[in-house]
Amino acid sequence: MHKQIILNLPVKDLDTSRAFFSALGFTFDPRFSGENAAFMNIVDGSIQAMLTTEAFFQSLIGKPVAKAKEANEVVICLSCESREEVDGLIARAAAAGGRIPHPPEDHGFMYDQGFEDIDGHLWNLVWTAPEA
Repeated sequence: MHKQIILNLPVKDLDTSRAFFSALGFTFDPRFSGENAAFMNIVDGSIQAMLTTEAFFQSLIGKPVAKAKEANEVVICLSCESREEVDGLIARAAAAGGRIPHPPEDHGFMYDQGFEDIDGHLWNLVWTAPEA
């Protein structure tokens, strides 16, 4: 059985969030997108995210939506193929309006840096040397 990870993330403005993540190179599947949600491909076939309006997200969970700009419950970590991929995604996130909360960390065998998207969700990008 093919396993997938699908994150569900509440966003304030769906069009603005689509533009932000499009600037990072992520694509959207119109078959599973509409006025309340957009299905985003992060790693085709295995990792996707459903960006949903806050009102729609709240209707699914039946409790208040956390304000990610105030507190975080999770950090989404994505592995990258190279240091250059980490740096490139960070640069695109910053150019698209994301916040970069700390400088890159270089441990020799591992390199990482994170960004906060326009809704306050934290993303960490990491490259690990194959020999590690």
